[in-house]
Amino acid sequence: MRPTRATIDLSALRHNLSIARQLAPKSSTMAVVKANAYGHGLLPVARALSAADALAVACLEEAVEIRQAGIHAPIVLLEGFIDQSELDMASLYNLQTVIHHQAQIDILAKSSSTQPLIVWLKLDSRMNRLGFDEESYLQAYQALKNLPQVKEIRLMTHLACADEISNDKTSQQLSLFKRLVHDKNELKTVANSAAVLAWPESHYDWVRPGILLYGCSPLSNRVGADHKLQPVMTLESRLIAIKSIKKGDSVGYGAHWVADKDSYIGIVAIGYGDGYPRHAKNGTPVWINGRLAKLAGRVSMDMIAIDLGSEASDSLGDRVVLWGSELPVEEVARHADTIPYTLLCGVTSRVSFHCVNEVHSS
Repeated sequence: MRPTRATIDLSALRHNLSIARQLAPKSSTMAVVKANAYGHGLLPVARALSAADALAVACLEEAVEIRQAGIHAPIVLLEGFIDQSELDMASLYNLQTVIHHQAQIDILAKSSSTQPLIVWLKLDSRMNRLGFDEESYLQAYQALKNLPQVKEIRLMTHLACADEISNDKTSQQLSLFKRLVHDKNELKTVANSAAVLAWPESHYDWVRPGILLYGCSPLSNRVGADHKLQPVMTLESRLIAIKSIKKGDSVGYGAHWVADKDSYIGIVAIGYGDGYPRHAKNGTPVWINGRLAKLAGRVSMDMIAIDLGSEASDSLGDRVVLWGSELPVEEVARHADTIPYTLLCGVTSRVSFHCVNEVHSS
């Protein structure tokens, strides 16, 4: 069998949730599990996060999958519903929904549902993505207050630059949100992962940790361990070939890498077909036998080459870690000019996933 695998450590996930709760002790925790739980597996992650106060997903399909698996936690649709049929499904599956557009209020007003919903009214605090602008936010709030289809209104916004601690944008967004909602008694949420870590004034009644739950730092030039987080995914494979090369020899497609001395090259069974980033640069770190080797040459569909050095004593079948417990995914992302989110979400179905440290109910 192909040796490429992703190990998902659910005890690390639970540990990271506990860190989020310690950072925001007065807030309830809405654990974000959208995009297949950031590539980690929606259902095992949702089950492992039973201590969270709610789960958040992007779309209806994700919420329905969780409900049909028998998970009864509150679930928030971050993108809300788009038509009457989705509103009906939200009601059927007892979902909470974000309201970010007037069309949703119009659909609600025409709905004959007998089960009122909890809704999260979203302010666009000048991120210019989803949400009502400041001129229409309070009008939307009053419209929802008048609807019998609404059981409870909660208030929210989303931060654009919370990962950049010195960026004034976050303070401006927080000031705008505070100005509009300071006299409202409804529950509120603002903080994403970066704000949980760096902007305590944003914590309000609920926080919405996402990437930090999976052991990654959302802050620039940091890794999860800086915040006492533990990596949840370890992506690994094995050496399937070792070749000796001479100074001046090239490796891989396009002769993209040339040896500057006699060395040994290890071929690892992983490539962009498995989700390893094709645009990773020469020198990207790869862990093997307690040390970091360097990527040598272009990533191909099924394989990468790594420079084992001139004194290598590695053997066929040796374990190689692409990111995880031995090598932070943030470091790999920096060498690939991307962010850890894309790497974690990009692992393909060809990779074998294994969950460890599950807690089974009796």
